Formats: sequence, structure tokens, C-alpha cells
Amino acid sequence: MEQAVIVYLPLKDGQFGASQERESIYALEDRLEKAIEDASVGEFDGDLFGEGECILYMYGPNAERLFVVIEPILKSFPVAAGGYAIKRFGEAADPSAKEVRVTW
Repeated sequence: MEQAVIVYLPLKDGQFGASQERESIYALEDRLEKAIEDASVGEFDGDLFGEGECILYMYGPNAERLFVVIEPILKSFPVAAGGYAIKRFGEAADPSAKEVRVTW
């Protein structure tokens, strides 16, 4: 079963964020990807910028374990302040998959 952690980050400057803000998010992504890989809890799948937010997609067999690995990193990056994550416990196509919203 594939579970997910989807992180939503508010952008402070326009629809796609300022270049410095995007660079900070790319640095965050690099740290998340390495931590997820090092802990063998899943994969970082990419981002989506637009409409004043950035969404980061991460998948693995256990959303809780995945979030435990990434939460300290999210807390340490100022660009992630004000964001939140959705932990999805089930497949995206499953309408009964439990979802939990968390903040840091």
C-alpha cells in the first residue's frame, strides 16, 4: 500500500513565490529527499508551484514513519513556517483513505 505525506507551503511573494523563496524551497527539498532516502522510508516525488503555494509530494509504505523523518527538517527551515501537511493512509484513488492534517 502506498501512503503519502503532502506538504503545503504558503508563498509570500506572488503566485509562484520570489526567486529567493523558491531557492529556499529547493534547498528544503534537497534535505527532505536525502533524509527520506537515508532512512529508507519512501521517496520525494517533486513539487508544484502556483496559486500562492508550493506543494511537496512524498510517498512511502507508512505515512507516519515518513512524517517522523521529515518533521524536524520542516521545523528547521523558515520557508516552511506557516505550512501544513496531509498524511494520507491509503492509495490516492481510495475515497475512504484516512487523511490527517498536521502543522509544525
